[in-house]
Amino acid sequence: MNLSKAELHTLISNKLQLAGLHKKDADVMSDVLVFAEGRGIHSHGSVRVEYYSERISKGGITVDYKLDVNKTGPCSLVIDGDNGPGMPIAKIGMEKAIEMAKESGVAVVGVRRISHSGAISYFTQMAAKEGLIGISLCQSDPMVVPFGGAEVYYGTNPIAFSAPGKGKDDMITFDMATTVQAWGKILDKRSHKEPIPDTWAVDENGAATTDPFAVRALLPIAGPKGYGLMMMVDILSGVLLGVPFGKSVSSMYADLSKGRDLGHLHIVINPAFFGDKEKFLEAISQTMAELNAIKPAPGFKQVLYPGQNSGIEEGRTDKEGVDIVDDIYDYLVSDKIYINSYDHKNPFAK
Repeated sequence: MNLSKAELHTLISNKLQLAGLHKKDADVMSDVLVFAEGRGIHSHGSVRVEYYSERISKGGITVDYKLDVNKTGPCSLVIDGDNGPGMPIAKIGMEKAIEMAKESGVAVVGVRRISHSGAISYFTQMAAKEGLIGISLCQSDPMVVPFGGAEVYYGTNPIAFSAPGKGKDDMITFDMATTVQAWGKILDKRSHKEPIPDTWAVDENGAATTDPFAVRALLPIAGPKGYGLMMMVDILSGVLLGVPFGKSVSSMYADLSKGRDLGHLHIVINPAFFGDKEKFLEAISQTMAELNAIKPAPGFKQVLYPGQNSGIEEGRTDKEGVDIVDDIYDYLVSDKIYINSYDHKNPFAK
């Protein structure tokens, strides 16, 4: 089903409001989800709406949350989110970080006790659009075997980074799980009933699988290197903020009536405090151009700078719209808050 971004935004926001979320928060969540769809990150788009709606309706996301904002230093701030919706509260955290970085050069903002915050490059791009460097890290529930291990411990623990260039639309961005693929990619393949590469995940026996429904654990990128990165993310967005960490991070599906107590960290850097800002912006644009100009390897048409491939899809006109699977569309236009209950399911179950 092909929808304009505006149509998809309205459908998602309406569904989240039906579940009980206030319009202002539903609109922000819809912004982030449509952003993900538009950039081709379908794993963090409309496929997630039913899950969010069920958790909201069962009280696992605080609708009338009260934020505790504590400025702990000239460049640091911690927000306690009262287990409210992760995306709107993470956005508030980035807004605070941008404000501080403009004044002080650097900002580190911890956001604790929130729900899932979605495609986190949405937040780093907020910083880049203000001429700043943005970095975001957040926890995820345990579903990854550590290098050399046979049991899950860490989550997919993503990292996002954005840096602005000279031109209005010049920007380098990457948003990556520290696993070979994010769990949402498995969900996306399930919704399309498509196989996965045998390098993404393992089954209950620890053997590689191409069946998305047989997945029982994900694999870290580059073995011990990805394992180290996911540990770093867990320490900075979990241990540092005093929320559950490692294998104690709550499962998405364990109990949808309870808050998840997740942690998220934003780091924002103002280039003007470290040198000539104009030269920095020019250098980023030069980097983008030079990467594009590199001779491509056999089988490739062009070398793309990080984020460029996603940007191509994001650049589609609203008339061209966004493609979503028919089952998700049927759910979005229905009057049901949720159809297939996620509550207390094994995170790897169908």
